[in-house]
Amino acid sequence: MDSRQLEYFVAVAEELSFTRAAQRLFTVQSTVSAAIRALETDLRTTLFDRSTRRVTLSAAGAALLPEAKAALEALDRARSVVEEASTGLRGNLRIGTMTRLGLVDLAPLLGAFHQTYPLVDVQVTTSPTGSSGLADDVRHGRLDVALVGLPLAELGGLEIRELASVPFAVLVPPSHRLASEVSVALEQLAGERFVDMLRGFGNRRMVDQAFERAGVPRQVQVEVPDLSEVPEYVRAGLGIAVVPDISPSVAGVVHLPLTKPGLTWTLSVATIAGRQPSRAVVALQELLSEAVRPGTYFTGELIS
Repeated sequence: MDSRQLEYFVAVAEELSFTRAAQRLFTVQSTVSAAIRALETDLRTTLFDRSTRRVTLSAAGAALLPEAKAALEALDRARSVVEEASTGLRGNLRIGTMTRLGLVDLAPLLGAFHQTYPLVDVQVTTSPTGSSGLADDVRHGRLDVALVGLPLAELGGLEIRELASVPFAVLVPPSHRLASEVSVALEQLAGERFVDMLRGFGNRRMVDQAFERAGVPRQVQVEVPDLSEVPEYVRAGLGIAVVPDISPSVAGVVHLPLTKPGLTWTLSVATIAGRQPSRAVVALQELLSEAVRPGTYFTGELIS
């Protein structure tokens, strides 16, 4: 067997689809299928149970998967050590992030990273399902590192470095009945219409769960994919919002502290658990830890 066969095997095992594995590897399905057949012939066993509807790992395939991952990781580390010794830090770095990340100026940070490590190929992407999708992409090896805003309980299988935490605030227009309050409790928001992020985004999940725990039903009238858009809809009178207080003040929108329950949104860097991160990932983590905007609560805590 060779490393390419193992790479194809891991991709099919994680995607449970020859088509998706080929797309992930930027090749054609016939190449992936041929590599798996050759590996099965070499090992004299069937690694996948195939049907017209689905692909599943066989018992032999399930036994091979962790060993194949370990072998590929060892090869990657060996290549990295040799390359870095001769030419400096290099490799690929696949980064996932949220749209309009308010606590970190990511673009100039990555520009500085590229200037320092020009041989590292940096790729940046977002997910249509926000932090939930990014966390899943890290778990399945589609990303090396991601900036996420999910509660710790929803980050299983990941190693988490907390960067900063901010409280939630209630956004209302100046004419709203609560605009003159010093602070607001969740129960005071019963019966309101809301502006919020799409389902799957970390802050939306936290707020949904808080309302459910409080037994307060709510109607989300407007859903947007970008946190920076929320105040504009509030100002237009289409609803109020409960969001992390990281957006700059907008004229025509009142920010009120949310005191009960005291929700806190945490920005974290996620990598896959149980695997030593590459030197490029470590270098990026160090830059991120130094780049959190002033005025936020820095934690720097590493959680496995």
